[in-house]
Amino acid sequence: MSDFSIGVDLGGTNLRIAAITTDGQLLEKITLGVKVALGRDHVIGEMCDAIHRLTDQYKNEGKFIGAGIGVPGIIDMETGMLRKSANLPGWSDYPVRDEIERRLGARVSLDNDAKMAAFGEKWLGAGRDVDNMAMITLGTGIGGAIILNRKIVYGMNGMAGEFGHVTIEPNGVLCGCGNRGCAERYASATAVVRMAREAIESGEAPSLARIAGSDAEFSAKSIYNLAIQGDEHAQRIFRRFGTALGMLLADLVNVLNLDMYVIGGGVVSAWDAFAPAMFEELRTRSLVYAATTPEDPLGKREGAAAQVVTSTRRKTVITQALLGSDAGLYGAARIPAS
Repeated sequence: MSDFSIGVDLGGTNLRIAAITTDGQLLEKITLGVKVALGRDHVIGEMCDAIHRLTDQYKNEGKFIGAGIGVPGIIDMETGMLRKSANLPGWSDYPVRDEIERRLGARVSLDNDAKMAAFGEKWLGAGRDVDNMAMITLGTGIGGAIILNRKIVYGMNGMAGEFGHVTIEPNGVLCGCGNRGCAERYASATAVVRMAREAIESGEAPSLARIAGSDAEFSAKSIYNLAIQGDEHAQRIFRRFGTALGMLLADLVNVLNLDMYVIGGGVVSAWDAFAPAMFEELRTRSLVYAATTPEDPLGKREGAAAQVVTSTRRKTVITQALLGSDAGLYGAARIPAS
């Protein structure tokens, strides 16, 4: 018998809940659609119902030690309040942690979803053999987290790791945060679609225009599929994506000088399309990386995961996340047990 905890990954579209043992065994995972329009009470009610269902089901397997919940947005770590979330309208300045604890009658840990993903990768994924790492999550925007001496760095009030809002183009595209030229405006799923639509509007990308006209869910994945078929306009978008991400990484490597930088999130599946430009830009812009580049930075000979085993403090390893979309679930489940 092993004690277990519940990990929750709450997004703007999906709610995922998993029962995971303290030694990392996944007992069961539930995925639900998030009905944001029905309000936070409804969403939290569905979440707590699912948690109750799992804890009842596995109560004979071991002791339930608590729940960890990752949410997209800015968390006040001291009070457990969700200060702001673009994906959860109407949740601002809401005491999420206290409300869930009240309904569950159990200990709850609340944190930003990217930090939960980083903690998951540190526990069982790409970062399991290093003490110091950063995680960059590439999705609708860019999330991030820093781990030093095996502990997440929160900063003064929990907001450390906002890599998506590092400026890489001083007079660039306007960001929702009010700044111009933020990294997530150039290296995210939203950015890929924006650049594709701009290319279509210019009249110089007929293949992209055809895809956009025939695909109701015109997305970064659609554009990636075109890129791997050899379309120059789609490939150009991912090269621009990689260049922007390389600029961001260069800043992080120069400032932090960590063992490892793990890149996760949905857009990492397009690694082969953007990574060459990313590494080229990184070598050009970061003196630290140029001095600590691994022999095989792209992992072509042994695969990205092999770099985890061979990494040393003298080499800067930049690699893909290993846990995929489950990283946040594992990280969230680990928090109550740590």
